[in-house]
Amino acid sequence: MLVSRGQLDFVRGQVQAGAQPWAAAHNQMMTSRYASLSRTPAPRSVVECGSYSNPNNGCTDEREDAIAAYTDALAWYLTGDARYAQKSIQIMDAWSATITAHTGSNAPLQTGWAASVWPRAAEIIKYTYSSWPNANRFATMLRNVYLPMVRNGSNSNGNWELTMMEATVGIAVFLEDRSAYDAAVTRFLNRARAFVYLPSDGALPYTMPGSGLDTSAETIGYWQGQSTFVAGLAQETCRDFVHTGYGISAISHVAETSRIQGRDLYPQVGERLRQALGFHSRYQLGEAPPSWLCGGNLTRGLGPITEVGFNAMSTRLGNVMTNTQTLTLQQRPAGTNNLFVAWETLTHANNPN
Repeated sequence: MLVSRGQLDFVRGQVQAGAQPWAAAHNQMMTSRYASLSRTPAPRSVVECGSYSNPNNGCTDEREDAIAAYTDALAWYLTGDARYAQKSIQIMDAWSATITAHTGSNAPLQTGWAASVWPRAAEIIKYTYSSWPNANRFATMLRNVYLPMVRNGSNSNGNWELTMMEATVGIAVFLEDRSAYDAAVTRFLNRARAFVYLPSDGALPYTMPGSGLDTSAETIGYWQGQSTFVAGLAQETCRDFVHTGYGISAISHVAETSRIQGRDLYPQVGERLRQALGFHSRYQLGEAPPSWLCGGNLTRGLGPITEVGFNAMSTRLGNVMTNTQTLTLQQRPAGTNNLFVAWETLTHANNPN
């Protein structure tokens, strides 16, 4: 999921050749704390996460251990050093032997963040490393602890549900659960349409079934008070670019995973992804917003989230994306947001596979 073996083989060749930007991105990953072979996992039976991770009882530990497991899995594949595979397994085993539940108001989002990353690590190890005795226990953890929390989504907010569907898709791929995958893709397509506006949606944005939005006032309120709608505007643009970036990233991750799995969603979500990236990159680069956009005030901070979508829509599909390209090049090597995005310059920059 997210990266195919062909993509990883391409990256490995570029790193071995010392080519840029992959060599710099690889060095960034390998020198990060997430690649440390002395890392000690910190699993908890119950991870309790309140709003904005307050309280934070295991929330940061869980997310960062998941990123470390994925980092180590990538490091193993790209270097051939088995110590990294063993470290990835150690981290995954520690959590699968311990965790039983997520609690607190942010539990669905926390579960979505962690479960977006765990399967990436697990999938690489499962198919490329010789021995993982506790792989079935890890699968049971995903099925019993994570999947029930994320599979039915959230009617509350766009970035939440998009992240939860990314997690569900990843879990479903690892478990080879076709029914969970199909249901998640259906919900994802609805939510992606409800998160990013296109003029073809009509005068007002599309609303997600079950959202309860049926009047213009309610819809505008849901879009942070924005009443002028243009291509690429997102439901949370006027909240801040950070949360908007989470949603855009999840859209790109699900589309990429589904492409690898043989179901191409880019004809359905690609134009929204392209427009969202271009619109937000334009203002992230510093252009002053007009008065009709969020009252002329934007809270920037899009994060390292452009590589996957830019590679899909520009490198592979040939779209000209000037603003997204400028921002993407400016941010290389894109690192991690310490939540569910990690090392995407390394895995997806100029990757034709």
